Amino acid sequence: MIKTELELLKTKGQLRNIPNIESKSDGKIVIDGKEYINFASNDYLGLSTKEELRKEFLSKNNSLLSTASARLLTGSSPEYRALENTVAKIFNKEAALIFNTGYQCNLGVISALIRKGDVIFSDKLNHASIIDGMQLSQGDFCRYKHLDYDNLEKLLKEKRHLYKRAVIVSESIFSMDGDASDINKLIELKKKYDCLLMLDEAHSFCCYEPIFEDVDIITATFGKAVGSFGAFCTANNDIITYLVNKARSFIFSTSIPPINIAWSNWLLTEKRDYLRLQQGKLANLTADVHQLLRDKGINTVSASHIIPIVIGSNEATLKVSEKLKSLGYYVPAIRPPTVPEGTSRLRISLTADITIKEFETLLQNTL
Repeated sequence: MIKTELELLKTKGQLRNIPNIESKSDGKIVIDGKEYINFASNDYLGLSTKEELRKEFLSKNNSLLSTASARLLTGSSPEYRALENTVAKIFNKEAALIFNTGYQCNLGVISALIRKGDVIFSDKLNHASIIDGMQLSQGDFCRYKHLDYDNLEKLLKEKRHLYKRAVIVSESIFSMDGDASDINKLIELKKKYDCLLMLDEAHSFCCYEPIFEDVDIITATFGKAVGSFGAFCTANNDIITYLVNKARSFIFSTSIPPINIAWSNWLLTEKRDYLRLQQGKLANLTADVHQLLRDKGINTVSASHIIPIVIGSNEATLKVSEKLKSLGYYVPAIRPPTVPEGTSRLRISLTADITIKEFETLLQNTL
């Protein structure tokens, strides 16, 4: 049975293999002994490959390499409290809670908050972790058309009054298209229909300044632009205390080693100016890339540093990806189930260490 399913995936061009990554440096990646320009990284500010940062941090820090326990037992430490305070301050919230991964964070938050008699209204292109959280919850959920707030309001009018608690959930920047939600519209609707609003900031945290005073729940990861590991939820004290007691992915997981927690906090506090410098480089590159696309008459839904080039079929997308790889560019094919059938694509991820010339050459070899 398993072998048959694997053969089916192979026939459909959807069989995946883990790449043999040997090393990474600023904007580069080495796979099977060959170096490529890396257009697949979520390390948007390029922090994880900065040797000078690692050396400086390790010269000042001797935090433990393991917790060996869940936080509610013996797995917590001062490093956790410091980072949670930092995150809450960044978003002007009362409290925060660290989870092991972005997936576990969204899964835990949604499945804990949405109980029987509750409902969640979710953008149709929200991340798999949000979808899985809804399916694990004891409540109901409705998926509105992607970025279609008229459709969302229609659903709210029809269904909100049938439930006790209601949560609207959206990504701020969507991971596969790079398009952005209308935060002000979401805030307007959440107030009008007495809902909580939850935003997944995974692909925008530290790339853009947070301005979401009226967003009730914010989740994001340290594993992308922060160049570290782990994730967080920040909200008011009651919601965070509730998650400590109800979020199973938090309660039953051995916690992240304190040294990783300390690294995240050090970057967000002691190295804030360095982060802003890298953030500026990414912003300038993103603006230059979008201007280049406009100059060439190329339309894109992207409003960010994530640039999708939708090709369509799995076979054609794999072919273009392999061609680019032969020319020294690493841009893996993104295929179902990550994206809908018929929308296989190259997901070009801009990072602070990529140059506009490198993107322009990539584009010439893609079109």
